[in-house]
Amino acid sequence: MSWYCDAAPGHPLHGPYHDKEYGFPLTDEAALFERLSLEVFQAGLSWLLILKKRPALVAAFDGFAVDRVATYGEGEVARLLNDAAIIRNRRKIAATIENARIIAGLRDTHGGFAAWLAAHHPRGKQDWVGLFRQTFRFMGGEVVNEFLMSIGYLPDAHREDCPVFARIARLDPPWMRSAARGNEG
Repeated sequence: MSWYCDAAPGHPLHGPYHDKEYGFPLTDEAALFERLSLEVFQAGLSWLLILKKRPALVAAFDGFAVDRVATYGEGEVARLLNDAAIIRNRRKIAATIENARIIAGLRDTHGGFAAWLAAHHPRGKQDWVGLFRQTFRFMGGEVVNEFLMSIGYLPDAHREDCPVFARIARLDPPWMRSAARGNEG
């Protein structure tokens, strides 16, 4: 997404996301769930729209607290479908709720979402897409690709000449560790 390194800096919404979040390693469960959910909601829409609606999505989904969202039933679905501040797509809402349940289950099988990701790393993009499609809901190739780039599991979030690239490199993201071993995804 090298164009992002040119377009995002200085933009009121893209800039902070580009400079402080995109491509940075992430392990916090709620933050991972939020990022995955934002990518689901973005499918077919612009990232700018998602960034604009992000505060409303965070509020509507209880801060993306996995355990809370995993308990959502028809009442919460109706509430979300009536919330004009968010993206009111029934399939995306249902996927977000089901993905919370799946992530909660990953605690028992892998010790959590971050541990599940680490256990399956490294692998190439297509292998990741297949794994995500088997495990989660509403997982298209771009949803998976952007999610994994955004959390440091796949390369190319930033160009090497982007100042953010050097900051991320100091954090030793998973994709850099695998590239150093000759297993670049």
